[in-house]
Amino acid sequence: MSTSRTNGSSAGSELRMLHQRFITGDIDGSHLAETLRPLIADSWRRSLQTGVDPDRGGAQRAPIGPVTLDQMRAGQPLAPALPVIRKLLVDDAKDNGVVVAVTAVDGTLLWVEGDSAAIGKAEAMNFVPGADWSERGAGTNAPGTALALDRELQIHGSEHFSRLVQPWTCTAVPVHDPNTGELIGCIDLTQDSQSASAQTLSLVRATVMAIENHLALHRLTQPAEISAGARLSVLGADRPRWVVAGEDGQTRRHTLTGRHADILVLLSRHPEGLTADHLAMLLDDNDLDAVTIRVEMSRLRRVIGAHYVGSRPYRLLAPIDSDLAEVFAALHRGDIAGALSGYRGALLPQSVSPAIARLRTELGEGLRSAVLSASAKGQVGLLHQWLALPEGRDDRRGWELLRNHPAADTATRAQAVGHLAGLDAELG
Repeated sequence: MSTSRTNGSSAGSELRMLHQRFITGDIDGSHLAETLRPLIADSWRRSLQTGVDPDRGGAQRAPIGPVTLDQMRAGQPLAPALPVIRKLLVDDAKDNGVVVAVTAVDGTLLWVEGDSAAIGKAEAMNFVPGADWSERGAGTNAPGTALALDRELQIHGSEHFSRLVQPWTCTAVPVHDPNTGELIGCIDLTQDSQSASAQTLSLVRATVMAIENHLALHRLTQPAEISAGARLSVLGADRPRWVVAGEDGQTRRHTLTGRHADILVLLSRHPEGLTADHLAMLLDDNDLDAVTIRVEMSRLRRVIGAHYVGSRPYRLLAPIDSDLAEVFAALHRGDIAGALSGYRGALLPQSVSPAIARLRTELGEGLRSAVLSASAKGQVGLLHQWLALPEGRDDRRGWELLRNHPAADTATRAQAVGHLAGLDAELG
């Protein structure tokens, strides 16, 4: 960025005027490139489109008490690196008007430390632990935009989207998991615009390198969490579950969110891996972006263990079993009885993912077709099993086959006739 864009009161006034005209609609986004760096212009456009209030700082998600904040911090992958951050950044910041922030991958501020006077001023714009400083929550800002783009950057004064933040210059560098390469948060250094320098970025970059090295060494010194027999259950109306038999012989069970179950199913069906954009498209036709995917993957790793999921592209690093894979395998080898035995119901029936819906249809229709074909060859027992499932209750063709089956006894035929009459009545 040229000096004329970053320094001096005239440049700041020009940016503030441009900002005012942009947010009031006097000019559109095409006019921004003449004055702003492209990454700032793009960020302003995203901030406006997502409805960020330019007169607010960070958006507080909810009142966060000490216990809740401590719990949130405890589960963060950056927590073990706090001594490194304090030694390399915070200790020198305390007397230099600098605020150091450790930010989670979703943009939540976890720790805000440094010069006490500067921290007091930063509180006026809600730059406090627990506040949402993602780009979606606070507009163009160093930690939020660095996380959105997964790149290091400085944002100077009036380049910020929120007016409250424009007296500051902020420098942020993303932090990645040293084993998987996954984005896990960022380190931000915030200071008065007059005090900021180009060397600040080099300082934060070097700190992040030290953090990633520390995390790698920390992991080597921790007892290995060796798990065997990981199993994913996603068929039927029960909540999806992740079950692991540990080395100590203990079985650990985790109930998964629907989104995490969707992700694990899709990764299991794509052993070659999926980019963030591809995974977002498979999960939702419209509403997801790469930032949301990174946040969900970070949360998923904390639930099942980081050693199961890799990134760039996202992929499974260890084999897992699943009821879905078992039913598909049974169908593939022609074991219809085995497939029916393992099929407890539709795949993730509450999921709205288009890719999961396709898999659900593929599995259900494939099993149905196999059962109806087998029943035509005399295997009436398989037909009974299918019709007892939720999908079979409204399967008119299946009930007709049962009614007319030469191996059906009188009671079975009567049941089929009655069920067909009920279907006809329901359908008018």
